[in-house]
Amino acid sequence: MNEQPSGDGASRMPKPQQKKKALSFAQRMRAYLMTGILVVAPISITLYLAWIFIGFVDDRVTPLIPAKYNPETYLPFALPGLGLLVLTIALILVGAATAGFLGRLWTRVSEQILGRMPVIRNVYSAVKQILETVLAQQSNAFREAVLVEYPRRGIWAIAFITGRTEGEVQNITEEECINIFLPTTPNPTSGFLLFVPQKDLIRLDMSVEEAIKMVISGGIVTPPDRRSEAEKAVSLTSAQTYENLDVLREKERAPVLSPRGARPGEKKAAVCDGSEKEET
Repeated sequence: MNEQPSGDGASRMPKPQQKKKALSFAQRMRAYLMTGILVVAPISITLYLAWIFIGFVDDRVTPLIPAKYNPETYLPFALPGLGLLVLTIALILVGAATAGFLGRLWTRVSEQILGRMPVIRNVYSAVKQILETVLAQQSNAFREAVLVEYPRRGIWAIAFITGRTEGEVQNITEEECINIFLPTTPNPTSGFLLFVPQKDLIRLDMSVEEAIKMVISGGIVTPPDRRSEAEKAVSLTSAQTYENLDVLREKERAPVLSPRGARPGEKKAAVCDGSEKEET
């Protein structure tokens, strides 16, 4: 007689793996379509925007080239990027010429002439100061991303440091303030200028490029948290607590006192100092 397998032996036998449910034809086509969009869309949009920019520059610079020196005069087709190339070479030559004595003299005279024009002098001085601040090698403008409570306590937004507050705004403020630019989504070129106390800002470890991607995507693209485990274990703020403080201030008209060392910037600095001491 054939021996029947015991219960223990049957239980020890490996169980057959459950087969994954095969996708239908429509589901596979949908997955392929989404994959194709994710691969082609970023490349196509980038090339399209680059083509628009090159065409914009070419349409305005190429007609300024004399026909005798324009290669398109002798070729049966247009040269994309010719205007951009000519503009780049022209800017390099202008920068080299300005570095000399005659260039500095011409710049000084032109600035004096523009400075005497009522409306143009204001526009010229503002544009020049902005460009010098942004393009300066040692400038801190848009070099760091921060987290700030806006438009009210308990709601946080990403902003970028544009410099330290100076002049009348800082002189009438007791605490040291920082100039920050708060961009809007999905167009980061528009936004708000805010003067925020330095201790109320939370400086982020993410790069400016990562923060801009997060703003443009509306939070869909979120960079990973690269902080140390000690920094991740400490919460820097509580939205619910700040909301309760705001309610007390509005209803009872009483000042809300914050204990020393409890503000976000101070807690961030304490955590960083502690992690540096552990490393040493």
